[in-house]
Amino acid sequence: MLRGFLMLAAFFGFTGVALGAFAAHGLKKSLTAEYLAIFHTGVTYQLVHALALFGVALLAAHVPGRLVLWAGVSFSIGILLFSGSLYLLTTIGIGKLGIITPFGGLAFLIGWLCLGLAAWRLQLTA
Repeated sequence: MLRGFLMLAAFFGFTGVALGAFAAHGLKKSLTAEYLAIFHTGVTYQLVHALALFGVALLAAHVPGRLVLWAGVSFSIGILLFSGSLYLLTTIGIGKLGIITPFGGLAFLIGWLCLGLAAWRLQLTA
C-alpha cells in the first residue's frame, strides 16, 4: 500500500504540475477565460489530493487498515473523475462530461471522511 500510494502521489503531482504549465502556456490562447479557470480548478484539486495521497501513503506505513486504504483509493478516484472530467470538458468541449464531476467531488469527500474516521479510531500511546 505504501509504495502504490507513493507512486500515485508522485504521478498525480507530476502530471498536475505539467497540466498547470500546459494550461498557463499552451491553452491560454485557445481557451476562454472561463474554461481556463475551470481547467485551473482541476489542476488545483489534483495537486491538493496528490499531497493528500502522499500523506495517506505515510500514514498507511504506521496505521494499516481499510479506512486508510479507502481514503487513498477515494482520493485517486476523485482525481480521475473530478479533475479528469474538468480537463476533458474544457479541452474537448463536451458539456455532458460535467455530470461526472460531482461524483469525483463525492469521492474526495469519502476519502476525507475515511481519513477522519481512521484518525478517530487511532489509539495514541502516551
